[in-house]
Amino acid sequence: MRTTKQARRFGARASVLVLGVVAAGAVIAPASPASAAVPGLVRIAAVSVSNSADFHSATATCPVGKVLTGTGYELNGVTGEGIVDDLRPNGGPAAPPTAVTVGAYETEAFAGNWSVTAYAICANPLPGLVRVSAVSVSDSADFHSATATCPVGKVLTGTGYELNGVTGEGVVDDFRPNGGVAAAPTAVTVGAYESDATALSWSATAYAICANPLPGLVRASAVGANNSLDFRSVVAGCPVGKVMTGAGYELNGVTGEGIVDDFRPNGGPATAPTTVDTGAYEEDAFAGNWSDTAYAICATA
Repeated sequence: MRTTKQARRFGARASVLVLGVVAAGAVIAPASPASAAVPGLVRIAAVSVSNSADFHSATATCPVGKVLTGTGYELNGVTGEGIVDDLRPNGGPAAPPTAVTVGAYETEAFAGNWSVTAYAICANPLPGLVRVSAVSVSDSADFHSATATCPVGKVLTGTGYELNGVTGEGVVDDFRPNGGVAAAPTAVTVGAYESDATALSWSATAYAICANPLPGLVRASAVGANNSLDFRSVVAGCPVGKVMTGAGYELNGVTGEGIVDDFRPNGGPATAPTTVDTGAYEEDAFAGNWSDTAYAICATA
């Protein structure tokens, strides 16, 4: 918060407009309010058609004049039988992202109707905002991983991923921004397993949405219960006084048999998000204990 410290003295005959008077005739202008680190932050949603097709896609686009800082999705009606294959922000190394496309496949034949919701976290333009990417090797191994790192001097505001060539047989197990409660995130790691054995060559792409440093940027997290239940959910929230620019998640102990069905930021077209809700199902019956970690990327409100 900036306050004018300099006092001015006026001669006895000078005419003055007094805003606030202290001893010796000093005048102090009123303090101006603090500016938000991420002004105009909102959450936008778009929903695909609802039917029994094998593939569904939706694109959430930021309002005109806003840019994309983070992403999210939700699978509706498919309860563990649908896999998000694409969570792809547009943009590039020299272009700010403004939209996110979510694409999802059935992992097993499913007769019911279902749909996918894409969530875009949007803000007024941020200095230096870009989207960078990194791609894993492409082969038929069971596990693939890639880490997208922000350019030097930039920080991570949001995340995305894409599975290439596996069409419903790969599941993202690790979608983890780095950083911590006292450290700004600068990279995101995507790790994916085959949900069923496939001979196809495939790869994983990690997307990092990056901007010039933001005041108070940190990564918060929350861990769900560790047990053998079929479903679990956990909410990660920003510290008081902060808003959420993006998010991530991590499944622990389930190695390709767990599917994150909900990756849902709260908020709305007129409300800044402050939490993310992740919900995960077992894709096939799994006897071991496992848990879900949710990550929130947060900046000063």
